[in-house]
Amino acid sequence: MAKQPMLKFVQIERDMPEKRAAEARKQDFDEIYAEFAAAKAAEQASRCSQCGVPYCQSHCPLHNNIPDWLRLTATGRLEEAYQTSQATNTFPEICGRICPQDRLCEGNCVIEQSGHGTVTIGSIEKYITDTAWENGWVKPVAPAVERSESVGIIGAGPGGLAAADMLRKAGIQVTVYDRYDRAGGLLTYGIPGFKLEKDVVMRRNELLQEGGVEFVLNCDVDAEKFAEIRARHDAVIIATGVYKSRDLAMPGSGLPGIEKAIDFLTASNRKSFGDEVEDFDNGRLNAKGKRVVVIGGGDTAMDCVRTSIRQGATSVKCLYRRDRANMPGSQREVQNAEEEGVIFEWLSAPKGFTGDDKVTGVMVQKMRLGQPDATGRQAPEVIEGADYVEEADLVIKALGFEPEDLPTMFGQPDLPVTRWGTINAAFQTGETKMDGVYAVGDIVRGASLVVWAIRDGRDCAQAIIERFGARAAVAAE
Repeated sequence: MAKQPMLKFVQIERDMPEKRAAEARKQDFDEIYAEFAAAKAAEQASRCSQCGVPYCQSHCPLHNNIPDWLRLTATGRLEEAYQTSQATNTFPEICGRICPQDRLCEGNCVIEQSGHGTVTIGSIEKYITDTAWENGWVKPVAPAVERSESVGIIGAGPGGLAAADMLRKAGIQVTVYDRYDRAGGLLTYGIPGFKLEKDVVMRRNELLQEGGVEFVLNCDVDAEKFAEIRARHDAVIIATGVYKSRDLAMPGSGLPGIEKAIDFLTASNRKSFGDEVEDFDNGRLNAKGKRVVVIGGGDTAMDCVRTSIRQGATSVKCLYRRDRANMPGSQREVQNAEEEGVIFEWLSAPKGFTGDDKVTGVMVQKMRLGQPDATGRQAPEVIEGADYVEEADLVIKALGFEPEDLPTMFGQPDLPVTRWGTINAAFQTGETKMDGVYAVGDIVRGASLVVWAIRDGRDCAQAIIERFGARAAVAAE
């Protein structure tokens, strides 16, 4: 009888890929985790219990066939593992790097619940796809039949690119329009290289282009351009994401030296590409030699504090109004930041800023957690008389993002939006009340995860494919 390749979680402990020492990784923007070797990937995959109800799969927004590709990895069938992985995920090597697995698949692993430590799903997913790239198993789209229908996609982030990939597989003509000079959206300019090295994103963009996706970059879509796109294509997908930064209306908030997270991260990522960035070179968006305070507790805040460390800040502090247990960002990212020298000031909120010609400090009020708010989270309350000033040369606001006013930008007052300004689109299909206009990702959900944008893009593409198929059937009758 063949030896059982799985169910080894009792004999083999959980093991992550080696993480570079904090002192070494602080010096560059390279990814902090090494790759699994083949034997280690197979060993860790063999810990999967192959449970009858795979909670890892059901808690993945893409419903990836995780137990299947873990078993294939454990038995050395890596090309099949890759094919299984990419069947449900357009960008498995990206999700393997940046998904908060601790909150999704790994956080719901059955053996984790039994005290044996979760399977390292994300690291194995990354290993499988990186191996596929190395071996030439990743191929550009080659549809069996080219179709005449075309779709215009506004926004080259993960939602738009996932839809483009699915549509091209069906032979539909696809053009992606984006305001930036490189495709990828926040994958390219928002997420730092130590979490997602940029060549990983660029090779995906190149693969899509090789597969027939047309990119129109440096393209600001206004009313005239939207009308042109809608007239040119049989369907339009809005996948712009949410880029309007939430602000703070308090004393001193307009002082120089107080910056938006998206501006700070974009400047840093552009420098990683070797671009000329005036606001970085003149010091405005550069943390070198500065006391940095980041306000916020999400993943964007974690990106900002860890970027500041790498740029050579003299000190980096993060203010968050709740405690560690209630912060929205990844606990793994908090740990990485602490290892690298970031100081977290929990239960601390800004009430204003000091300085004359530029910011010199943040006026901080200490908080305590009171009764739960409408969402069930404990609401922070001010502790009277506990205020103090946190000295700062650079303050970065990482308070989240809101949608831009797309009905005005696009000259489409009939574009349906919710009271939050997000586009009102049908669940699963992304269809709006405007004929032939769809929307996916953060512009529908609000600021969310990359994996959800991918899910929305794929679902929307499938709905459009089915709609075109129904049209063709009617025309044939």
